[in-house]
Amino acid sequence: MTDLTDQVLNLTPTQGLGIPVALIGAVFLALGAQFQHRGVGKVEAKLGGAARGLNRRQLVALLTRPSWLFGTFLLLLAILFQLTSLYLAPLIVVQPLGAVALVITALVNARVSGMKLDRATMRSIALCVGGVAVFVTIAAFTARETEITDSQLITVLVILGVVLVAAAAAFAVLRSQFKAIIYIVAAGILYGFVATLAKVIINRVRLENFDVLTFICVIALLAATALGAYFVQTAYASGPPDLVIAGLTVIDPLVAVSIGIVVLGEASGAPPLAIAAFVVTGAVAIYGVFQLAKHHPQNQR
Repeated sequence: MTDLTDQVLNLTPTQGLGIPVALIGAVFLALGAQFQHRGVGKVEAKLGGAARGLNRRQLVALLTRPSWLFGTFLLLLAILFQLTSLYLAPLIVVQPLGAVALVITALVNARVSGMKLDRATMRSIALCVGGVAVFVTIAAFTARETEITDSQLITVLVILGVVLVAAAAAFAVLRSQFKAIIYIVAAGILYGFVATLAKVIINRVRLENFDVLTFICVIALLAATALGAYFVQTAYASGPPDLVIAGLTVIDPLVAVSIGIVVLGEASGAPPLAIAAFVVTGAVAIYGVFQLAKHHPQNQR
């Protein structure tokens, strides 16, 4: 029988460094979202509503808004810290830590908008953050790095291809019926694949594996990032920034971690009780996102 200690991840000092790096990235994510939301709001006020999708004129106008550009700079810093954390530690340990950005964004947005967060909103945020916090705690003791095979990577790319086609088709046909939560869920799913592919590419670069499959991963990552970014900007026009961040920092890591568990085998040594806990805590966090969409004061206006 394999000793249980062989199945448990003992974070090395280098891997442990990935946790504070991820937390710093979460701060930049929160602040970047607030500034981008402000920029989109100003463009929307000047050129008309963008809830059904930003048009070319509105996208160009964003490039002239200092607040949006500064927010984009902060988000680029967030991405840099996120990629560094993925380089240092397993995906299912550091990716969910972005949920810290939700608390920061909620507090900053409440202060900026002058709108007090009611009890239902605070409870929803607690469900999001609490679910993810328990999730990542369990992951820290049951996850382990695994070498990603070509067949596993092809599986991820095929699933992403289906998701990209489905998301683009749904937007083209049903965008008049889309609400903020739909854009947020779609972006969160896409960014979950982005995080997974980023981890794959980082590992392949570290091993100097520059084959055709690596190149395809880069193309797929860029495509998912572009469509996800468009959905995020449209979500800013139809919902508060903390709702957008809630979707991204909950749905994104849950998708990435699900891929890590189901496809990449990062939790292959986890006991059945841990797997059950993953399911329960993930469901709690997602429930919190939908409750936040339902009860947020800025969605009641």
